[in-house]
Amino acid sequence: MKIALVTDAWHPQINGVVRALSETARQAQQIGHEVLVVNSLGQRTVPCPTYEEIRLTLRPYALVRRLLGEFQPDAVHIATEGPLGLAARFYCKRRRWDFTTSFHTRFPEYLAARAPVPLDLSYAFLRWFHGGAVQTLVSNQALADEIRARGITRLALWSRGVDTSLFRPLSESERRSVLDLPRPIFAYFGRVAVEKNVEDFLRLELPGSKVVIGDGPQAADLRSRYPRVHWLGMRQGEDLARHLAATDVMVFPSRTDTLGLVILEANACGVPVAAYPVVGPLATVRSGINGILDEDLGKAARAALDLSRETCRERAMVYDWASCTREFIANLVPARGRH
Repeated sequence: MKIALVTDAWHPQINGVVRALSETARQAQQIGHEVLVVNSLGQRTVPCPTYEEIRLTLRPYALVRRLLGEFQPDAVHIATEGPLGLAARFYCKRRRWDFTTSFHTRFPEYLAARAPVPLDLSYAFLRWFHGGAVQTLVSNQALADEIRARGITRLALWSRGVDTSLFRPLSESERRSVLDLPRPIFAYFGRVAVEKNVEDFLRLELPGSKVVIGDGPQAADLRSRYPRVHWLGMRQGEDLARHLAATDVMVFPSRTDTLGLVILEANACGVPVAAYPVVGPLATVRSGINGILDEDLGKAARAALDLSRETCRERAMVYDWASCTREFIANLVPARGRH
């Protein structure tokens, strides 16, 4: 099958959406599908306001029309609601092609955290955008229930995976050699931005040490205000996996994430998670098993120290990318199906 995947989020961006889409495309190609990823690489772009690393494509319709016209896909999946996603939606509607979309990010809440834009207005746009699709793919049932209440319907589940060969546990001696800090070590791993609520983690009074693995627009300000925290910056690949595996608890303070791939990656390293009992963590964390969910984030972080690292690893092993990709492909629709 020829699959067109249209996304405004792509390399060199580093986030969960890019990781999910790139791994899905790779897995689909491995099992014999031909995948075209329509993205902004090599195109004229401008930085997204407040998200400079996200590049918005100029003249996206010309790109979409040329690439989809040449490729003639059997199925079209529009992954993001940015300029490329809008152009692909318009292109498919003009040609009476069916397509699917996916809901990855609560952009209304992210936007409201930065500007006085009413949530109702932003969700009205999302209802219109996803309302044109045959179905919209979401990562978990709790998220499906939430956005259905916002009027986004015709939903299907598409779960996420984790690379358990990259994200794996270290021995006790290896952990101490990677991070030679007073134990226990509590870590935040991810983008350092207002919507990630990182400061809730930084404010906690915890024993041992606190580290932040990642970077973002809030990093410079928070680094200056929390000098006792160990700021490790952006890490990738094996270096990232080793530093994550060297920690004792991963604290996930976000209240807006729709899933949180970093939770699966921490668990794959044998690291338990502390988080609020909200949609993202509820999808993968079983409180008392592979993490602790509590409105008292400090209490959750301290309690997570007692959880089995082996059990955390076992929980992560069930989330494999091959199964997730088969689920994604099964949810696609023929571009010329109904028409």
